[in-house]
Amino acid sequence: MKRILLVDDKISIGKVLSVYLGKENELVYFEDPLKAIEWLNSGQEPDLIITDIRMPHMSGDEFLSYLKNNELWKNIPIIILSSEDNSTERIQLLEAGADDYIIKPFNPMELKARIKRFL
Repeated sequence: MKRILLVDDKISIGKVLSVYLGKENELVYFEDPLKAIEWLNSGQEPDLIITDIRMPHMSGDEFLSYLKNNELWKNIPIIILSSEDNSTERIQLLEAGADDYIIKPFNPMELKARIKRFL
């Protein structure tokens, strides 16, 4: 069973993804990227990370940068899941190391198909 770390400040996203991804994967969910970093620093390691961009305490691009600049986590695939439909921002995040970018609202089955590419 693969472990997916989901970081999104909207609880509804966590609930939806637990339905679609939770049967085949272990889904670990945090609303706050700082809590996700605490979890990672406790020795936990996910197989894939899904993160939003606009969140309190730390933005998704800061979270992405933190992960990609850390030897322990830089090779973990990261999918950005965001309501930001800005081509420039998408390109910047992909160039910064995001492996995929999906715009909200999204089709959970499409997300599931994209996840399979990385796991």
